[in-house]
Amino acid sequence: MDNKVVCVVGPTACGKTKMGVALAKRFGGEVVSVDSMQIYRGMTVGTAAPTAEEMEGVPHHMMDILEPDDSFSVANFCARAKEVISEIQSRGKVPVVTGGTGLYISSLVDNVSFIQEETDKSVREKLTQELETFGKEAMHERLTEIDPEAAASIHPNNTKRVLRALEVFFATGKTLTQQNAQSKLNKSPFHFVLLALTCQRDILYDRINRRVDGMVEQGLFEEVQSLLKRGVPANSQSMQGIGYKEAVQFLNGAVTREACIEKIKQNSRNYAKRQLTWFRRGDYQWFDAVSPGLYESVKQYIGEHSL
Repeated sequence: MDNKVVCVVGPTACGKTKMGVALAKRFGGEVVSVDSMQIYRGMTVGTAAPTAEEMEGVPHHMMDILEPDDSFSVANFCARAKEVISEIQSRGKVPVVTGGTGLYISSLVDNVSFIQEETDKSVREKLTQELETFGKEAMHERLTEIDPEAAASIHPNNTKRVLRALEVFFATGKTLTQQNAQSKLNKSPFHFVLLALTCQRDILYDRINRRVDGMVEQGLFEEVQSLLKRGVPANSQSMQGIGYKEAVQFLNGAVTREACIEKIKQNSRNYAKRQLTWFRRGDYQWFDAVSPGLYESVKQYIGEHSL
């Protein structure tokens, strides 16, 4: 089991945190969080970060590592996560990767290689200026000419990714598609045991709705107000997370409290659908999150994979 890594994924509110802790306790492991929001300090309510009680004494990594106004990319995540996983294994422990940020998880599992993040700033500035001058449609058309496969997978409104794909080409001479194809030739040093949790849609949606109500009761709006007072920009990467961007609108008087809460629930449900779509493309063993024998079934499956 030297290089084995247990990976627990699934949609929001399906019970990943509880399962990750249970498996870490059973197999002598430590949890590695794969959540693009729980990496930020001071953002615990809106991210449903586990409490000390919920962690049950199990060490958790990749949480509370950045300030809310810091930027963080999938490349940053993979680099740090690989270091953490290796360090856990060096102590004879089993890493239990747990979370729902699909791009982070698949990039880690597939051992995707990333070009150096700090490319020529002049290229980035030139592309940004061209976006302002010619507009997002023109920039997307330009990407279509250079890298049609990448363009087909990136919506024109996602200007950040469009510019990034163009930047990759002008900085390296290789398209993003070529980079990704090359990266898949690099085998991961870890052997992942891939598990996914799910449940019937009506049950999942009820869980999501109740979770949002709980967040509000626990002080979601107060948490966001505190972040804004601390000077965290409303347009920062961290504040674009579900729950935070809607709360900012409410605090700015753009929507009512009730409308805000309903919007958070709706966006969370939509996010859960996207998560399920993403993970169903992967090679995961799926389990019913509300099955009475869930834990025993998961434990047996992992045991069959030499842990």
